[in-house]
Amino acid sequence: MSWFFFALISTLGWGFADLFYKKGTDENDGASHLKLAVWVGLVMGVCSLVLLPFSETGFSISSLLVNAIKYSPASLGYIISMVIGYAGLRYLELSIVSPVQNASGALSVVCMLVFFTAAGRITDFSEEYSALDIVGSVLIVAGVIALAVVEQRLAAAEKELAPEERKYRFGALALLFPILYCVFDTLGTAADGIILDEETGLGLGEIDVLILYGLTFLAAGIAAWIYLWIRAKKPYNPFASAERYKGVAACCEEFGQIFYVYAMAAKPLLAAPMIASYCIVSVILSRLILKEKLKVSQYACVVSVIVGIVCLGVSEGLSEA
Repeated sequence: MSWFFFALISTLGWGFADLFYKKGTDENDGASHLKLAVWVGLVMGVCSLVLLPFSETGFSISSLLVNAIKYSPASLGYIISMVIGYAGLRYLELSIVSPVQNASGALSVVCMLVFFTAAGRITDFSEEYSALDIVGSVLIVAGVIALAVVEQRLAAAEKELAPEERKYRFGALALLFPILYCVFDTLGTAADGIILDEETGLGLGEIDVLILYGLTFLAAGIAAWIYLWIRAKKPYNPFASAERYKGVAACCEEFGQIFYVYAMAAKPLLAAPMIASYCIVSVILSRLILKEKLKVSQYACVVSVIVGIVCLGVSEGLSEA
């Protein structure tokens, strides 16, 4: 299976994860984001333990610690960004949060280009990618960034509305959550592209990355669970029926993560912006299921991204023909 299909599956998985993150978020629960972190840590931790015997570099305690340090720039960037993103879902609609957050796909490509240029590998990439790849990537990046800009303008325009009519409970200030997510996710994605690169990477295979990320998130989830226990003076039960959407979201997250790692290992400069376009899946699902209303400008951005993905798909098909 090619990188394109890995990226496409990851895009769909994370798009559905966003939907269930939103459905599992209680706007009146100040600890909702930490409860999501507990569930994601639980699911990723279990998957990591299942994969541990298949580690490509061994699974001794010493090797795990060494590799965890190597992978920490990516894992910490992701974990911080995701918890911030969970918090933002309390204040913003999904169709607003996801596009602003996922401008990170474009920014991470810039970071990777700078690194690969400094490493002397940029000529290898320029020979590997076709004109159709470039057109598709530009359309995706332009669509995602344009959608983020549209959302920011909508936030500014809502200052004229009565407080009860606003989507943004704290006005444009609420956009700090997805913006901070974007910054940390950019660092994580760029680090992943560099770490997983076969020539300039750190020698970590895809399974090793899944194990390390999962175990790191498990530690973060345990820390969040302990904090919730101390704060509420009783242990948080993630298996309560009211928490079911959090569990579904965590499973979709891990599903997307598995395919993301293989896509990034194959073609990071193309996979990063394409997978970041999962915000388009989130926007479409928010319209169909959450009944969030979209404007013409938002639909135009969606079309741009879809056309870009089609271009990448056609290019991949031609290269394999």
